[in-house]
Amino acid sequence: MFNKDTYIRRRDELKKLVKSGVIILFGNNDSPCNFPNNGYHPFRQDSSFLYYFGQNRDGLVGVIDVDNNTEMLVGNDIDIEDIVWYGSVDSVSDMAAQVGINQTMPMKGLKTICNEAMRQHRTIHFLPPYRYDIKLQIFDLLGIHPVQQKESASMTLIQAVVKMRSTKEEQEIEELERAAVIGYKMHTTAMRLTKPGVTEKFVGGQVDGIAYSYGAMVSFPTIFTQHGEIMHGSPSMAVLESGRLALCDAGAETINNYCSDNTRTMPVNGKFTQKQLEIYSIVEACHDYALEVAKPGVKYMDVHLAVCRLMTERLKELGLMKGDVDEAVAAGAHAMFLPHGLGHMMGMDVHDMEALDQINVGFDEETRPNLEQFGTNCLRMGRRLEEGFVVTDEPGIYFIPALIDNWKASGHCNEFLNFDKLETYKDFGGIRIEDDLLITKDGCRFLGKDRIPYHAKDVEAFMAEN
Repeated sequence: MFNKDTYIRRRDELKKLVKSGVIILFGNNDSPCNFPNNGYHPFRQDSSFLYYFGQNRDGLVGVIDVDNNTEMLVGNDIDIEDIVWYGSVDSVSDMAAQVGINQTMPMKGLKTICNEAMRQHRTIHFLPPYRYDIKLQIFDLLGIHPVQQKESASMTLIQAVVKMRSTKEEQEIEELERAAVIGYKMHTTAMRLTKPGVTEKFVGGQVDGIAYSYGAMVSFPTIFTQHGEIMHGSPSMAVLESGRLALCDAGAETINNYCSDNTRTMPVNGKFTQKQLEIYSIVEACHDYALEVAKPGVKYMDVHLAVCRLMTERLKELGLMKGDVDEAVAAGAHAMFLPHGLGHMMGMDVHDMEALDQINVGFDEETRPNLEQFGTNCLRMGRRLEEGFVVTDEPGIYFIPALIDNWKASGHCNEFLNFDKLETYKDFGGIRIEDDLLITKDGCRFLGKDRIPYHAKDVEAFMAEN
């Protein structure tokens, strides 16, 4: 948790942006795994609640009355039975004081607050809920059915939260740097352990353990797989095989819940084949090219498209693509190899604020994703970059057998793709290289003082020496 003044300042700014009404920010409740007293742990607080109220206990709600300039922390103090099992915690009033709030109320009082606001026909602002218990709570408080809550959520509040959370404060950047340190330990551990005969599950489990031992938790379920062509390939009991590639996409959350997100692809036996190197060098070049292009004022959609053109040019040199580069990218032919966007916003959430809808977070009125085109419909970030933004840079090239068969059968982008050559890559897998990019005053830089090896020669050297 940051100092008290941070949360006072943030709530004051939020009130100025929202201007009127009552803001209700729901914290998360503990979530049972398979019975009530066996919850998913560690507990993860809602990020926007954390941003404005700072407290990491379950069962809390923050209320901000903009018109009357009052703030309240709502929640029940824990009873003696909970203390026996979980130990003593600060009272709700103590937690409120720690973040500069002098009013508290038991949870049953929240209904009274909402009823009074509705009686006075005041606007009640809430963010779109993503947990079913919160949806039921909103239904009970406001009478809005869960299926209508996303569209009933306050766009004024969404836009205010996005505006504030998008630009990272210096203390947030310091937390992100701490997350990068843990990410370095995670990925170098994966490189040390990757060798023929070890299971994906073993490596993935060790990587997760690093996150939990140095921080709060993983920032998302770790991806470690020899099937890099599967975007979210969970570690399986498959044994790592010599000659194949292993892809590790993993990140950590710090104790203050700021994230890292990196991907590395490595040869299981420690040595890339020539065919693997040819594809790897393209992804490597695309990854580094983003550093040259991304800066304040540039649309991240344009950075994405610049990377796609570079990728297409290089794939043409290998004979996998053909035709005019600009026409190929405009037609979406590159999405055969890169079916996702170059990156996403990152901060307290690994896909920062995605619960507020990616259209609201990653785009603005001048940048909207083309939802009709495969590949570009998966862009998560396209808006103009600003100093203090943190985005991921994660180009990849994947050979997805089902997608190759599907496009070949339909003739889709036939004028830009050499399907005969593509057939020889069906057993290749996929390659992705990902790092976290901080937009600076004049350009950008990667987070993390120690670079996780990613140049092919450095990956091979690290694996040979460790």
